[in-house]
Amino acid sequence: MSETENETTETSETPETETEAVAEPVAEEPVAEAPEPAAEEPAETEAESTESPEEPEPVAAEAEAPAAPAKKQRSRKHVPRTLRKQRPKPQRERPAQRRPIVRLPKPDTVRGQRQERRGIVVSSAMDKTIVVKVDMIKIHPRYKKVIRRSKKFHAHDEQNKANVGDVVRIVETRPLSKTKNWRLAEVVEVAK
Repeated sequence: MSETENETTETSETPETETEAVAEPVAEEPVAEAPEPAAEEPAETEAESTESPEEPEPVAAEAEAPAAPAKKQRSRKHVPRTLRKQRPKPQRERPAQRRPIVRLPKPDTVRGQRQERRGIVVSSAMDKTIVVKVDMIKIHPRYKKVIRRSKKFHAHDEQNKANVGDVVRIVETRPLSKTKNWRLAEVVEVAK
């Protein structure tokens, strides 16, 4: 016989054996139940230790009643603090001597620069208070367009020197009222 004939005979034999295997059903053997996970074992051992020593057959009781509903095991969150896993804290080295706390003297320097703004007086109707409109011109960081923004500040004017339309310079100061944190430094240009 040639090699091709041998191959065809071998291939024809294999489907017959496969059909035979399919035709005969295999009997299933009862599978033994796997033991419970290791995480639940410590809880069982604690429960066994609390029970009376007169019951030496807890394993046989489990094997006899596998259909009975198992006790719900509490999650790790609900374990009392005393029964939780303890982790020792790492010990850090203590120096032989503690370093003393050193207080540095305050430097004798001039107070920080106060902010200054230039603006136009919009209102001077209040006593010793003026409202100054300050225009700010900025370039937008992303779009590079020139943006004009204005903000009004209440400023303290002790002698009521400034009038509506004056260009004034105001300086930042301590809070003088709820809205006044600025005071009049000088009148730069008087309105016509």
